Amino acid sequence: MTSEHPPRFRVHPSPIGDILIVTTDDGIVTLHPFDGPLGAELERVARALHAVAEHDGADAAADAAATQLDEYFDGERRRFDLPLDWRLVRGFTRAALEAVCDIPYGETAGYGEVAIAAGSPRAARAVGTACATTPFSIVVPVHRVVRADGSLGEYGGRPEMKQYLIDLERAAGV
Repeated sequence: MTSEHPPRFRVHPSPIGDILIVTTDDGIVTLHPFDGPLGAELERVARALHAVAEHDGADAAADAAATQLDEYFDGERRRFDLPLDWRLVRGFTRAALEAVCDIPYGETAGYGEVAIAAGSPRAARAVGTACATTPFSIVVPVHRVVRADGSLGEYGGRPEMKQYLIDLERAAGV
C-alpha cells in the first residue's frame, strides 16, 4: 500500500471555498475545504503522510474528484465514486466513516445512529471525533451527521458550511 510516487495535490474552487485534494497512487488520501494559508495545509498533510505533496495538474484521481465535486455542487451528483486511500484512518474511525457513507443524500443521522451502524452502539462520542478528524470531507458526508436533538454541531468550527451542504442537498430533492 505504499506509493511509488510522492503525493500530489490540487486546489479546487467550490461554493464553500477552496478544497484541497491530495492523492497518492492508491487514490485520494485527503479532500477537504480549507480557509487558511495553503502552505500550512500542505505542511499538516506532509506531517501526516511523512511525505511532501507536489503540485500536479494531471492526476486522474484529482480530475475525477474535481469533476464529481462540481457535479455535487450543481445538484447533479448524490453519491461519490472515487478511490479513497484510507491510510490516515484507523480502527473504529474507519468503521464510523464507512457507516457515514450509508446516510442517504439529503438526510441526516445522529452520532448515536452512526455508532450503531458502525457496530459500537455506545461510541457516539467516538463518531463525533471521527467526523471531526476525517481526512475526507464532502465525499464522505460527515456533514449529514447531527446531534441527537437535531442541531448541527460544529463541523470543524464552521457550522455555516455544514448548513450550506445540508441545504444544498435538501434543495436538490431526493
